[in-house]
Amino acid sequence: MIRGTKVFNNKNISITSMPLKYNKPDYVYIPLVSYKNKNFDILVKPDDYVLKGQVIARSKDKFSFPIHSSVSGLVKEIQKRKYIDNEDIDSIVIENDFLEKEKKIGNKHKINSYSIEEVVEILKECGIVGMSGNNFPTYYKYGMELKIKKLIINAVESESFLTSDFTVLNSYTSEILETIDALMEIFKIEECVIAVKDFNKKAVDDLVQYIGSYTKISIKSVPDNYTMGWEKYLTEYLFKVKIKKYPMEKSILVENISTIFGIYEALKYRKPIVERIVTFSGDALKKPQNVLVKIGTPIKEVINFIGGYITDKKPYLIVNGPMMGHCLETDDTVITKNMCGVIALNKIDTSEEMDCINCGKCTNICPNRLAPILIINEKNVNNIKKLHPEKCIGCGLCSYICPSKIHLREKVLDIRDKVIQK
Repeated sequence: MIRGTKVFNNKNISITSMPLKYNKPDYVYIPLVSYKNKNFDILVKPDDYVLKGQVIARSKDKFSFPIHSSVSGLVKEIQKRKYIDNEDIDSIVIENDFLEKEKKIGNKHKINSYSIEEVVEILKECGIVGMSGNNFPTYYKYGMELKIKKLIINAVESESFLTSDFTVLNSYTSEILETIDALMEIFKIEECVIAVKDFNKKAVDDLVQYIGSYTKISIKSVPDNYTMGWEKYLTEYLFKVKIKKYPMEKSILVENISTIFGIYEALKYRKPIVERIVTFSGDALKKPQNVLVKIGTPIKEVINFIGGYITDKKPYLIVNGPMMGHCLETDDTVITKNMCGVIALNKIDTSEEMDCINCGKCTNICPNRLAPILIINEKNVNNIKKLHPEKCIGCGLCSYICPSKIHLREKVLDIRDKVIQK
């Protein structure tokens, strides 16, 4: 049984036919973060001139993942800047010369002509990551010695307000299909399903116009039910299989729609991820919409570009959705590869927590069948481990459903992280 509920939508606020483009930041601040690694070899120094797309740092972990400049210009310094998780992170400051000089990448490529090894190397060197929030290096999945039989393209976008994936799908439909077809040919994938929400009729209609010649690719709509976008649920719903942990157990790979477009640009042009489409939405903004913006651009610059805040009162800023995201401390935080959206709200529910009434709603709704209230109340470490907090996916349903307004999600995640670290 798929657990979840229908949550408020608020997507129509930001939907536009094409995203705006903001490529004029005076400075970009490129955070030195790759997945969970913050230890890097920095390959540039102050006063070095860099090109757009040039590798400026490389991680010191097993991934040896590159970090690219999103502009051409002069390296100024290494500076601490707020990252998506509100932590101060070393960031390379680059002064934009607005010339958009790019690292030479050659001609367009026929993207179905690569070998598996070539695809894996290109995805690595172009810094392609999961763009729905996890920031995991994409090349690693394709480089595993596992047979991929089926592919799911996740365009569900369960979170309220967010429409960046919707915008990518509608703006680059033919490119998305070309990429899927190429991956299926190279990796000998038997079937692909593009999953969209029931309400997203426009996306379905647009896909139908293009999909006729792609006989192994189908479109399936899924219920408007949160957390249908979770890859485990999505796989079980679409293919009627039981997943213990990851879809690859059944040789099924799930890929986010924005990541697929990143793969397209990497394979077609050798272009790294130096920009992405981000949703800016919420009742505190004058003109909510989607914007194509350079990695490392401060959020406040983009908000000013689209019209600014409605009032001078400081809004609440939520990154990557009200359910799984979190509040940002400042709009000086910069755009990252894994930033799907920024929601600016005039008010949020700040009700004080009340005592648990033992209703059991948090346990009944948890998609991984955990008992959140038991996890946060248990003091014995061994007993906590038996409750498996490491299985929490941070979906936020427990907090959403709780009549006592207990911050269950945050507390369980904190316990989960401590258990994992031990």
